[in-house]
Amino acid sequence: MRLWRRVIPLSLICLPLMSAGAFAAGMPQLDFTTPLTVSQVVWGAIIFIVLYILLSRTGLPKVASVLEERAGHISRDLESARAAKTKADAGIAEAATATATARADAQAAISTALDEAKAAAQTQSETLNERLEARLKEAEAQIAAAQASAMQALREVAAETAANVVTRLTGVAPDPNRVGSAVNAALSARGIS
Repeated sequence: MRLWRRVIPLSLICLPLMSAGAFAAGMPQLDFTTPLTVSQVVWGAIIFIVLYILLSRTGLPKVASVLEERAGHISRDLESARAAKTKADAGIAEAATATATARADAQAAISTALDEAKAAAQTQSETLNERLEARLKEAEAQIAAAQASAMQALREVAAETAANVVTRLTGVAPDPNRVGSAVNAALSARGIS
């Protein structure tokens, strides 16, 4: 039934070619009044129909199956490409999340290390300040002791020098208490205690 549906339109197409006088005047190869031209056209039609039937039964189904297989292969490739893209997008999102987490962790570690360093520096600074204060107090005490010692030595040297000067000028040794009082009064007048 399918064969006749295809053969009938073909025969209708070939009918104008078989008309005897259509092309006889200008084209001798289509002169259908000669039996050779008619037999060639009939055999050409028969060969065409046989080839069409053979190709439609054997060749075209193979071509159709190849085309279907190719379409299936293309669709599978597209699906695998979409799946790979989805997986890649998920990997990119995961990498971005991991990068953000790593940055946050690094920033937290930096902040913690900075706070610890500040605390250590503060503690060290306080310890150094206490040491410096203690050394400064020791130095002030040593300076005060040295100053007191120097003042005592100055008083003694001044009293001894004054006693020697008075003894040389007058030939009489002065009273050490009076000389000490005079030296103290002179030093107090100059603001030296």
